Parts: sequence; structure tokens; C-alpha cells
Amino acid sequence: MIDFKKHGIKAVILDMDGVLWKDSEPIGNLPFIFQRFTDEKIHVILATNNATSTVGQYLQKIKQMGVTLSEDQIVTSGQAVIFYLQQTYPKGSKVYIVGSDGLKSIVTDAGYKIDDNLADAVVVGVDRDITYHKIRIASKLIRGGAEFIGTNPDKTFPTPRGLEPGAGSIIASVAAAADKEPLYVGKPGRIMMDLSLSRLDGISKGQILQVGDRLDTDIAAGQNYGCMTAVVLSGVTTLSMAQQWRPEPDFIYNDLAEIVGA
Repeated sequence: MIDFKKHGIKAVILDMDGVLWKDSEPIGNLPFIFQRFTDEKIHVILATNNATSTVGQYLQKIKQMGVTLSEDQIVTSGQAVIFYLQQTYPKGSKVYIVGSDGLKSIVTDAGYKIDDNLADAVVVGVDRDITYHKIRIASKLIRGGAEFIGTNPDKTFPTPRGLEPGAGSIIASVAAAADKEPLYVGKPGRIMMDLSLSRLDGISKGQILQVGDRLDTDIAAGQNYGCMTAVVLSGVTTLSMAQQWRPEPDFIYNDLAEIVGA
């Protein structure tokens, strides 16, 4: 168990897949775990690179697992896409999306138009209906000058069935066809971390514990941002992988329950 007061921790940013659940299966007793955070007066943000679902869908998912949160406690790479677009392009700008219906609705709800002929930006994430046609359109637009935005670089994500292809595997196909690398708005980039910090009023980077199951996204994001880090072994990372990572995470635990002493 982490002594939060000893380490000056006032907030945690928790990854979702591989930390809170695997697909629809919770990892541990989530109601008890979140009650422990409440007891310790720790602010909680859930931040996922997964852009396939909306904030409302994530709130409903975790509520079904016995935990009630507010909208401002959920940060997704889809929201990070909007955060970036709003800083870069005016509403009404055209965007082409290779991704889920959830990602498309997030973008259109923010006032942007989806267009496969002319686009200021191409956004690529997990698309379970990926086709050659979609890759062809995306790469053509990028070669024509559209900005290439990737939701996140995760090549895989954990499920009860094992590892399955993540956004990074699809983005790699578009990058190869377009001969260009994307700007990633999700972890380990700063855009999602900036968005998360904006939800933690008065809390500094050094008072945040970043918790995740992936070293190259979750832990790298926290380390790059100046947060403390804890890797859990309930997702894709093994103990030997965690011990070999440099710089080393501040903490290594089997799961989130161990972090709070559940």
C-alpha cells in the first residue's frame, strides 16, 4: 500500500483498460478501492487512451461495476482530440475520421464536420471496421496537406480473450501509406496530461500519481510530465518488463487493490 500523505500525493490519474477492467470484467473490488481513495481524500481522474466510447458510456460502464463518478473525472483520448482541435482549428472545420462511432460523435458534437473529400485534419483511432478504402482516403488527405492526428500509440489492449489490436496498429497502416508520422494526443503525449491537470484545480504535477499498466504510454506520460508513477501488473506489463524500464517507475504493484491496501 502506498502512503499517500508521506509522498505528498493529492490526486491519482488512473488508466482504465488493464487497471480498472479487462473489457467488461472489473479488476478487483472497485467500490471498495474507490472508497479508499475517498477516505484518503485523493482526487481521482480516469484517463484512457481508448477513444471508442463517449464519457457517458464510460460513466455508465463503471456505474455498472458499483462506482459513481462525475463527467469531469473522465478523460479520453477522444476528448484530447477535441482539446487540441479547439486550440488549433475553428468550429466548422472539416475533419476526416478513421475510428469508432463514439469518436465521430465526440468530434461532431464539438462543432466539427466530417468530410472525406476535403479536410484540415485526419484523426485516426481504433476502428473495428477498418478497410483499405478508409486507409486510402486518410493517406490521400494527409499527403494533400491535412494534419495527421493519432488518438494514441497503443498497439494492443488487454481483454479477457488476450491482447487485441489497438489504435497504434491501425495508425501504423495509415502512417505507412501516407509516409508521415502522426501527432499523438493521447498518452504519452502532453495534450491528454494537460487536459487531465486542468480538471485538478490547485494540484501540482508533483502531487499526482499516474497509474497504468503500460510502460510506454501510462508510465512514460507520468514521467515526462513530472508526476509520480505506479505500474500495475494486471494488464500488459510483466514484473521483469517493469524492472527493466528506465527510468524506473516509483512503484510496482500487482494491481490497483494493492496500491490502496484493499
